[in-house]
Amino acid sequence: MKSIKAASYPVHFQEKGYQEISSLISKNNYSTIFIMVDENTFELCYPKFIQNLETDKRIEVIEIESGEIHKNIETCIGVWNAITELGGDRKSVLITLGGGVITDLGGFVASCFKRGIDFINIPTTLLSMVDASVGGKTGVDLGVLKNQIGLFANPEMVLVDTDYLTTVSEREIKSGTAEIIKYGITYDRKLFNEIKNNKGLNINDLIFRSIEIKNEVVLQDPKEQNLRKILNFGHTLGHAIESFYLKSKDKENLTHGEAIAIGMVCESYMSEKLLGFPANKVSEIKEVILAIYKKTALLKKDFSAIMDLLKHDKKNVNGQVNFVLLKDFEDCQLDCKVPEELIIESMEFYNS
Repeated sequence: MKSIKAASYPVHFQEKGYQEISSLISKNNYSTIFIMVDENTFELCYPKFIQNLETDKRIEVIEIESGEIHKNIETCIGVWNAITELGGDRKSVLITLGGGVITDLGGFVASCFKRGIDFINIPTTLLSMVDASVGGKTGVDLGVLKNQIGLFANPEMVLVDTDYLTTVSEREIKSGTAEIIKYGITYDRKLFNEIKNNKGLNINDLIFRSIEIKNEVVLQDPKEQNLRKILNFGHTLGHAIESFYLKSKDKENLTHGEAIAIGMVCESYMSEKLLGFPANKVSEIKEVILAIYKKTALLKKDFSAIMDLLKHDKKNVNGQVNFVLLKDFEDCQLDCKVPEELIIESMEFYNS
């Protein structure tokens, strides 16, 4: 796979990326290399990475606990303290080796430490490869509210090595697939059809095309003022559902992709009712998603709690919830206002 030029930084693939990282470290003469991992990526991914890194610089490993529940300011404070105690300075570099929690939180930590040090992202899950690898979004959750604290900051480089996908579960692969489905619905119908037909899918090609799409969108609208909002399809209601399950003590947490998949079904239904998105295409999206993801029972008694979480979505303006809805595949309408009763109706449609 060729490299992709994303804004001010390159995205390299497979073995070439390790050479590029080693060259960057040498060229920039970093004082210390900090590598941020969780317990899983330290065991399963770090050995390959360190074996391929060629440098004589001092290396320090900082390990955080895995899981969305740890994507918060308290974890950031722990990492900032660790970097400080280990002698980090403005010429240090932070390499993130992990999934979306690691890359989002690590980018935020690096961007704030001493008003900003360089960082390099190495996503190790499908979700982080096709979503977090490009776009410059960094941040953490505020309680169960997704990505409420953060900023835009670009890494120096991204390395996508699909060998790391052998270290993650099938459930995590499915979680990342939801973002690929989103690109297919909003930007490239052929990509959706490939997922739908599931004939000889090449994961490298799917990842490359997904990153290519996100890069094309972000280059046109880096700060999400207009076009980039299409990438929020399924995420407005999906994030509220994800947050609800995250805070519920009596329910198993949903992965990000599982929640976004539900959101895409619901928001497709809203699109039919408000914008005339064809009913047969709503059914097509629902069928594809339910063929991949186990049905989650959205209980009527939980609807009001999910609606309350919607009010905190970071895309809201003047207290109004904004949705990205479909006029057709590859044809979205931004900043749609949806009546509360239709949102509830859409969750009932998902359940039906």
